[in-house]
Amino acid sequence: MKKTLLAALVLGLLSGPAFAETESYIIMAPASPGGGWDQTARAMQSVLQEAGIAKDVEVVNVPGAGGTIGLAQFVAQKNGDPSALLVGGFVMVGAILTNQSPVTLDQVTPVARLTGEVEAVVVPAASPFKTIGDLVAALKQNPGTVSFAGGSAGGTDHIAAGLIAKAAGVDPRGMNYIAYSGGGEALAAILGQQVAAGISGYGEFEAQIKAGQLRLLAITSEKRLDGVDAPTLKESGLDVVLQNWRMVAAAPGISDDQKAQITADVKKMVTSEQWQAVLKRNGWDDAYLEGEAFKTELAKNIADTKAVLTDIGLVQQ
Repeated sequence: MKKTLLAALVLGLLSGPAFAETESYIIMAPASPGGGWDQTARAMQSVLQEAGIAKDVEVVNVPGAGGTIGLAQFVAQKNGDPSALLVGGFVMVGAILTNQSPVTLDQVTPVARLTGEVEAVVVPAASPFKTIGDLVAALKQNPGTVSFAGGSAGGTDHIAAGLIAKAAGVDPRGMNYIAYSGGGEALAAILGQQVAAGISGYGEFEAQIKAGQLRLLAITSEKRLDGVDAPTLKESGLDVVLQNWRMVAAAPGISDDQKAQITADVKKMVTSEQWQAVLKRNGWDDAYLEGEAFKTELAKNIADTKAVLTDIGLVQQ
């Protein structure tokens, strides 16, 4: 009888509660509901449960200061907790630097980069700027008169604007960048012609571009996007390639085995049919990168971002 029971256990033939349950997670989105990090966290919640990877998944929102308030709380409260996950991304890298945050991404356990989104440069449909070349010419002539609307200071949109100015031979410190707390506010300013141009993720502008309310001048990807009628900045003579990525990290102080289990769960998630449907529905690029490769890339992103934000004048050397 004992041998039969042992064999059943080894073969996974018993289906009691102890064997049916999977891991549970609490995912922190360090932003208000509705934003990109919140959308990513809730997409993870849905897919982890629907795909049978985790039994219970909860999302909590801790907004403020480009994600640094949530990051500080996560590090302080979740040390050694293998059920705790944090969503973050490129915007957080800039926020840590500009806010001089005492807590950094070095204090969490990076798991994987999940998604990427190309940035887009747009102008109102009635704008005199017909091409990215027209916009750059005006920027060169008088940088202060060409206002750009985008997200938070030091975020991806601001970095993109700074890189465009630098590539055009314009001092980024003289650039007129107007930071808005939300995508809706920035979009209203662009549509209302309160600014000359706008920079944000392509998905933020897609509906208005297709409706003819905005003119898409260029995108920040390496190559043109299928179905998108716009040149890249690179082919337009501006050596700028930028992707707004999002990531997931685990708590500090977890064991190597716990990190391996979390990484395996995340990999199951991103390779599931449900996750591929999420990417397609939201227009997100699959930018999955895990382990040491992601850790190395993250360190490079932080160094590059510090250099750009120093050029813009938001970070002091």
